[in-house]
Amino acid sequence: MTFNKKALLPLVAAVSLAVASPLALAKTFKMALGDAAGGTQYELGSKFADLLKEKTDGKAAVDLFPNSQLGTEQDTVNNAAIGLLDFSVVAINNVTPFSPSVGLLTMPYVIQSADEAKLLTQGKVGQQLVENTIRDAGVRIIGWAYSGFRVLTNSKRPVKSPEDLKGLVIRVPRNEIMISSYQAWGVNPTPMAWSETFTGLQQGVVDGQDNPYITIHAMKFDEVQKYVTNIRYIFSLEPLIISESVFQQQSPEMQQAILAASKEATEHSFNYLQATEQKIRDELAAKGMVFTDPANGEKEWMEKVTTAVWPKYYASIGGKEKLDAALEVLGR
Repeated sequence: MTFNKKALLPLVAAVSLAVASPLALAKTFKMALGDAAGGTQYELGSKFADLLKEKTDGKAAVDLFPNSQLGTEQDTVNNAAIGLLDFSVVAINNVTPFSPSVGLLTMPYVIQSADEAKLLTQGKVGQQLVENTIRDAGVRIIGWAYSGFRVLTNSKRPVKSPEDLKGLVIRVPRNEIMISSYQAWGVNPTPMAWSETFTGLQQGVVDGQDNPYITIHAMKFDEVQKYVTNIRYIFSLEPLIISESVFQQQSPEMQQAILAASKEATEHSFNYLQATEQKIRDELAAKGMVFTDPANGEKEWMEKVTTAVWPKYYASIGGKEKLDAALEVLGR
C-alpha cells in the first residue's frame, strides 16, 4: 500500500490546528436557572451565552435549563461544586449555606440602592467574596444578575408595618439571615424550596413571599398574590457561578473568554434592571396587584433587624469588621 503525501497534508494541518488551538473544538456547556424565562436570571444567562459564542467564534455554546429543570438552586450549587454541572445562576442566599461569608450581601438594609449593589459586587468586597466562595464551595462567581429589592407580597391584606404581618404565613428561602429578619418583625416564616413556592401560594399553604418585581412577573405570582409592600430590606443579587473544577479544565483562552463574557453580561444585567423595573411594576399594577409603601419610611422595619439580626451574624460573615468595611465603602 502506498500513501499520497499530498492528500494527507490537509488532514495533518487540520489535526495540528485542533491541537494547537484550544478553541478549535466545539464545547457545549450546561447552565441551570432557578427562575423561568423572562426574569433577570434568564436575561443574564442568555446574554452570557450569546457573548461566549461570539468570543469563541461559535466554538462554545451554552444550553440554558430554566425553571429548576436541573434541580433546586442549592442542588445546582452542589452539583457545580463536584463538577457535575458547568454553570448555574442562583439567588445569593442559596450560595450562603456553602460559603457563609457571602451572607454579607443578604444582611438586611446593607444595600440601599442598585448603585450600591454594583459598587459592592464589582469592587474589593465582591472580589474577596469570590475568592472565599472558590475556597469554601468549589464554585467561582463570575457574574451577577441585579434583580432589584425583594418586595413583600401576600394574598390577604395590605401590610404597612411589622404589626400587620401577624397571622400571615410567609414563605422564605432556607436562609438563616432572612428567617431571622422575619422573626425580628414578630412572625415565624416558613422555609420552602423555590420550586414549591408557586404551588404553595396557589394552594394557600403560605400566604406570602418576597422577591423582586421582575421575579414576581416572570413567575406569574400576580395570579396568586394581590398585595405588595415596597420594603427594601434585601437587594436581590443572583450570581452566575461556574464549577471551579470545570473552569480549571479550560484552556487559558477559554477561561479568558468566559470571564470577558460574564463581565459584559453583568453590565447588561444592571442596565436591564434600570430599563425594565418600572415597566414591570406598571404591568403588575395593570394585572390587579395593589401597592403599599411601609409606614414611616420603613424606620420600624429597619430598626428591628439591624439591632436583632446584624449582631447575630457577624461571626458567619467573617466578623463585624467585614460589615463595617462594606458600610465604609458605601459611605456610611
